[in-house]
Amino acid sequence: MADDLKYRPARHDHEKFLRKAQKRAGFKEAHDELADKYSLVSELLRARSEAGLTQEAVAERMGTTKSAVSRLEAAGKLSPSVTTLKKYAQAVGCEVEIKLVPASRRGTRRTNTARKRAVG
Repeated sequence: MADDLKYRPARHDHEKFLRKAQKRAGFKEAHDELADKYSLVSELLRARSEAGLTQEAVAERMGTTKSAVSRLEAAGKLSPSVTTLKKYAQAVGCEVEIKLVPASRRGTRRTNTARKRAVG
């Protein structure tokens, strides 16, 4: 793989960002509403980072464009299909695991164990 496709993470203090953002009106409600999507995006980014790949490299392996990977890794309105998640997972050397967990356990489980996620 070419050196220009090697992943170089940008420095970002997410906890500091969240503390500052929590002060804005309506942020907490909006953030909570997107919690599942943020969890999925976090798993995607973690898997790509651990694989040491750029969005361009993942796109090449998936047979798509960098902008499509960028949209997939954003917590917007996009709801990726299982097929797309499988392609992404394969591109970063992972598999997709999907679990259904009884609602009574929702408040007691770890955040990302019962959600769609890429696992290594």
